[in-house]
Amino acid sequence: MELHTVRANGVELNVATAGTGPAVLLLHGFPHTWRLWTHVIDDLAARHRVIAPDLRGFGDSARPADGYDAGTLADDAEALLTALGVTSAAVVGIDVGTPPAFLLAMRRPGLVRRLVVMESLLGRLPGAEEFLAGGPPWWFGFHAEPGLAESVLAGPGLAESVLAGQEETYVDWFLDRGTLGHGVRPDIRDAIVRTYVGREALRAAFGPYRALPVSARQIDAAVAAGRLTIPAMAIGAHPVGRALERQLRPYADDLTGHVVEGSGHIVPLHRPDALLPLLRPFLAAPW
Repeated sequence: MELHTVRANGVELNVATAGTGPAVLLLHGFPHTWRLWTHVIDDLAARHRVIAPDLRGFGDSARPADGYDAGTLADDAEALLTALGVTSAAVVGIDVGTPPAFLLAMRRPGLVRRLVVMESLLGRLPGAEEFLAGGPPWWFGFHAEPGLAESVLAGPGLAESVLAGQEETYVDWFLDRGTLGHGVRPDIRDAIVRTYVGREALRAAFGPYRALPVSARQIDAAVAAGRLTIPAMAIGAHPVGRALERQLRPYADDLTGHVVEGSGHIVPLHRPDALLPLLRPFLAAPW
């Protein structure tokens, strides 16, 4: 595996790459970095060219003031593939990485040959009513709340003001909850936590939550304009389950759905043994 700095869509992205063959782009979520994919990269790299960036604002990528809506993150992903000379790729997104993966597939079906999305919701699309019956997860509102007399994007917002100095405890809570209490290997955990320390790191990481209304409008516009025509797979675990699959079903021509039983939210770190048997045949299907 190698680490590179690649300029894409005007932003310096930290990118991990491994292997050769058909390209697979892996888009992480919150509070993650490319290291979310640590336990699956080697296996996938035996047959694929794996490309795992830190999203803009996350990990060791640059932290611009704006551009955290799903559409711009999709533009980043497309520009990254172009910069690396990739003309066709499977795209895998989880959590915050799911909406840009979906929009990229909708916008560029000639570039995205297969789509895998995991443990996330797609804006306001119907199908997630049961999951949202008690309201969205509490951190959605917390992360999105601006600070006093501050704009939504400029920050510092409430969350980074409150969490400065407590980043380690906060990230640990998500890593522990996302693995149903099993936790994350110490070296992976430490590498992730390091990149969330400081108000600027937190401000950037909360950017996708502050851009949720814009991202929702972009998703609405995409499904109003066309259908998801490429083969797609929706993978759920705890807590999202089949909500994402239900959202996608009316708009997808070829959708397979799975739930990984006994897995927390961060499936690639918690249950790679169950995830890889789903990914291998789906990604290896003929071009």
